[in-house]
Amino acid sequence: MGHNKKQKFSLVLVKPSHYDDDGYVIQWFRSSMPANSLACLYGLAVECDKKKVLGENIELEIHAFDETNTHINTGKIASLIEKADDGMLMLVGVQSNQFPRSLDIAKPLRTMGIKVAVGGFHVSGVMSMLKEPDDFIQKALDIGVSIFSGEAEGRLGQVLIDAANDKLEPIYNFLDDLPDINNVAMPFIPAERVRLTAGSTTSFDAGRGCPFTCSFCTIINVQGHKSRDRSINSIENIIRFNVKQGLSSFFISDDDFARNNNWESILDKFIELREVHKLKISFTLQVDTLCNQLPGFIEKSRRAGVKRVFIGLENINPDSLLGASKRQNKITDYREMLLAWKKAGVITCCGYILGFPNDTRKSILQDIEIIKKELPVDLLEFFYLTPFPGSEDHKKLHTAGIAMDKDLNMYDANHPVTAHPKMSKENWEEACHKAWEAYYTYEHTETVLKRGMVTGTSPSKTIGLITWFKGCIYIEKVHPLEGGFFRRKSRKERRPPLPIESPFVFYPKYFYEIIWKHFCWFLLFIRMRLIRKRVRDDPKSQQYMDLSLEPVIENETETLELFQSEVAKKFVEKRNRFEKMRRNVTPSS
Repeated sequence: MGHNKKQKFSLVLVKPSHYDDDGYVIQWFRSSMPANSLACLYGLAVECDKKKVLGENIELEIHAFDETNTHINTGKIASLIEKADDGMLMLVGVQSNQFPRSLDIAKPLRTMGIKVAVGGFHVSGVMSMLKEPDDFIQKALDIGVSIFSGEAEGRLGQVLIDAANDKLEPIYNFLDDLPDINNVAMPFIPAERVRLTAGSTTSFDAGRGCPFTCSFCTIINVQGHKSRDRSINSIENIIRFNVKQGLSSFFISDDDFARNNNWESILDKFIELREVHKLKISFTLQVDTLCNQLPGFIEKSRRAGVKRVFIGLENINPDSLLGASKRQNKITDYREMLLAWKKAGVITCCGYILGFPNDTRKSILQDIEIIKKELPVDLLEFFYLTPFPGSEDHKKLHTAGIAMDKDLNMYDANHPVTAHPKMSKENWEEACHKAWEAYYTYEHTETVLKRGMVTGTSPSKTIGLITWFKGCIYIEKVHPLEGGFFRRKSRKERRPPLPIESPFVFYPKYFYEIIWKHFCWFLLFIRMRLIRKRVRDDPKSQQYMDLSLEPVIENETETLELFQSEVAKKFVEKRNRFEKMRRNVTPSS
């Protein structure tokens, strides 16, 4: 053995967070969402180590950190690399709002001469749509950070070899060559890291790519429209491996699981694992509004242990949906689809976008009242219509030279980043704030629980999620998807150029905030528990009925408020004409 060979190469994988409005990193003792890109990269790195891509005598030492639940100290990262013979930092799965934070982590490490690469949706989205680096990516390149666009399957080994030979390329671009993910390395994270997420939920993607063309979406421009899927065998291995680690709750991060070519075989496998092998496993899925039209999809999801679904409802205005190229969303199908999930006892969480061109504060609040009354939705989460870098919307505004916020940290779908034709920035922010307020009233919470009691949705899980959503917005002042348990703040980790506060100012303020927030959480928790108790103890709870739970009937488009706006009437007319034509075209024998 040659003595000059390196023995250890330390690979540090970090999924960065982003800054709040005061410039502090959004971080918790327990975060709410697992980081799928971190799991994918960790699995690929473990495979690279097994294959000894750096040579027989070099051990790859892999560290994975999610900054939403772990304090990232650049000094500690440097020492992990310096203790080994060589190494590098990879910032993974970096979204647009996390890019400024990524640069702030990278700068001091680059100053020390440590190798850094950054990949994720921002880099891939910009390179796929604009074909050249934006100002932020350029800043990364200027300080010697390598950027990686595309997917890492089959490519990570090459980057590691280049790093070990001190020959990292400035830009790796694999966007035009999407890998087959049928039997690639299993995405996973060690259980002790997963336990830093609430409910110890881990994640994996069963497939990538989406056939739809929504103009606000970045995923289609990064992962393509063609469905690429993991094999059933490898999905079973992921489940069994995690169950052995003591983990049983899974978030399947496919943007639209219902469009996975193998959805049925995957759900059949989950059913077999639960019913035959008695594994206590449960899932959260992301699906579209057409999923109920796939024969057996919802029933099989129920048997497979799906407890919650995220659905991209986006809006109840047909013009807004058409303007966003979301032609697959038909408001006439919403009730049928939501009732089918209700019947299966699955909690529905619907994404709703505020700020389409015809939206006004008044129209937004009217629409929310209609949803509360006529659609059996459990949770609604609101997002600003955001031209994310990598989306068609962003490209159009960029090409037309229309002003967008220059600060990427704001691109979290929780801030307005471009002008609205009918609302001022203040108006739009107020409309968004009022939307949360209008949907999550105590009265409507009680209604949602009553619907749950009748349809078999877990009242304790539902009330837990509603408490979570309400508390994140009003107490923690963050979007529920960015929420967590017990906010951590590090005095010195403030976004430059904001001043580092004196300990005499920072700590009293931070401790007061902790006490006050926990007091508010406690009151909210008690109030929600009382609502749950009242609904559960009501002897008439099993007879509850309201407009949203009424079975779908032929002429409801004439009576429900959902269909009474001018655009909705036109949409229904057009739909009826289409249905009539379809019935009249008899199939040739």
